[in-house]
Amino acid sequence: QVQLVESGGGLVQPGGSLNLSCAASGFSASSYQMHWYRQAPGQEREFVAGIGIPGRGVNYADSVKGRLTIARDNAKNMVYLEMNSLKPEDTALYYCRRPAGNYWGQGTQVTVAS
Repeated sequence: QVQLVESGGGLVQPGGSLNLSCAASGFSASSYQMHWYRQAPGQEREFVAGIGIPGRGVNYADSVKGRLTIARDNAKNMVYLEMNSLKPEDTALYYCRRPAGNYWGQGTQVTVAS
């Protein structure tokens, strides 16, 4: 069955970097649009970044443009979120999502604090 497993979260100082990974199984992630979302305490889950099927490009929330980069490795069936210049307001639980069928991972915690 479809499964998404995130990893790579942790505690990082402001200005630091983290690389999140999403391991997909039960389907070929290269054939689907894939998203990253996040949810901060007391706030609604929000879209962060999306990557289309080949040739369809990427898109980002305005709050993360220029700092976060979404990418995929089709051979490994993985989706990544490279996070740079992190800010305290980036603190959240980060989720991988396959919009088709609305599949979600369990999330990985990112905490940005000094």
